Amino acid sequence: MDEPKLLKTLGNRDVLALAFGAMIGWGWVVTAGIWISEAGSLGAILAFAIGGLLVTFVGLTYAELSSALPLVGGEHVYSFMAMGRLASFITTWAIVLGYVSVVAFEAVALPTVFDYLIPNYSKGYLYTIAGWDVTVTWAGVGILGSIIIAWINYRGIKFSSVATFILTLLIIIAGILLITGSTFTGNTANMQPLFEHGLAGILTVVIMTPFMFVGFDVIPQAAEEINLPRKQIGKLLIISVFLAVLWYVLVIFGVSRILTPADIAESNLVTADAMIKAFGGSQLMGNILLLGGIGGILTSWIAFYVGGSRAIYALAKAGMLPRSLGELHPKYHTPHKAILLIAVLSTAAPLLGRQALVWLVDAGGLALVVAWLMVAISFIILRHKYPNMNRPFQLPGGTSIGWIAAVMSVGIAVLYFPGMPSALIWPYEWLIILAWSILGAFLYKVSMKRYGTKQSDLHMEKEIAKVIRYEEDHKEEKTI
Repeated sequence: MDEPKLLKTLGNRDVLALAFGAMIGWGWVVTAGIWISEAGSLGAILAFAIGGLLVTFVGLTYAELSSALPLVGGEHVYSFMAMGRLASFITTWAIVLGYVSVVAFEAVALPTVFDYLIPNYSKGYLYTIAGWDVTVTWAGVGILGSIIIAWINYRGIKFSSVATFILTLLIIIAGILLITGSTFTGNTANMQPLFEHGLAGILTVVIMTPFMFVGFDVIPQAAEEINLPRKQIGKLLIISVFLAVLWYVLVIFGVSRILTPADIAESNLVTADAMIKAFGGSQLMGNILLLGGIGGILTSWIAFYVGGSRAIYALAKAGMLPRSLGELHPKYHTPHKAILLIAVLSTAAPLLGRQALVWLVDAGGLALVVAWLMVAISFIILRHKYPNMNRPFQLPGGTSIGWIAAVMSVGIAVLYFPGMPSALIWPYEWLIILAWSILGAFLYKVSMKRYGTKQSDLHMEKEIAKVIRYEEDHKEEKTI
């Protein structure tokens, strides 16, 4: 009997919805008020423009690499070809932390929706952590939601992509209503102060942006399940980045035009409250916005299960993690054990309380920037190491875009470290980074001892040979 393989089922609509839905998520509903309070209305927009610029340059390098090397795992393959096995593991393990952080974030975000829809539903006090009372019902909502999303992903990527497309339409409708309402009923006077807390405020928001923009890199993770010309993969990746940058800027603009700083300070979900005020106090419109927010939770949740499980699957197939994590389900053709691992890690997140939202954003953001830096470096190296490699989506300017992406990644990574006004919080956020690093080092060492470095390298060489065979069969394919 043939070994199960990943199925090529994703088309244009599926890929764009997967990436855009992943990047939007729930953050625009629950943390827009934090962005505006920390940096001011124009300061928050500027922070997202800076973060968007980084993501655009990084996304361009991804676009070229994903079209040239359309293999599951994305970063795993690029960094292996450029820098070898250890660099490949570090890059992929970092991106997995970013993905798992988002999945866990959504498990914590879901109960916050119920706080708004069903006041005082939180019952059954368990304990207090970082000032937040964790209850049975509050944690239970997040845990149940996590189990359902894991089941959706377990059943197959086509099933996941259909759900993602429908939910993305719901997000777009809610966002258009908010932006339209704020345009006609908002007031530019409400946008004061334009800047809050000076440069420190802007930098505090800047370090949140990688977590908000992550999602475009789900496309290369699922490359072997995309049924499109290779050049189109790169184009869709860049389109998704552009749409996400535009979305966040417009949401900040809309909320700050509707709500005063005092309104924002008193609100638990500023985007929903802005929608209500924009439409003359209609609670119905606020609930419509929340439905869009729930759609964002689910699209992001689904997409990062896809990205995280495929990254873990790629590492396991290469013998860098236990091989059992690289098994595909015989019926659904999904890396079901990798999905279950993510489910175990993320289902526990609601037990950390609501403050975990901030911890996960910041810790996951640093991991993502590290992975993006490694991809930018891989882009530069591969341009020199394999100058004749077929690149269906080839960027102009040699390695210049890669260098810009690398320098910007280093610049933003520095903002997370001690001494900076936006440094990660000790102990919670640094403990997440430290625990993940120790777990990765342990699993890598055990796997290398069990399977051997030669077997790992041989597997990767075989995977790369797939691309070479493809190029020999498609020599007529042109670059842009």
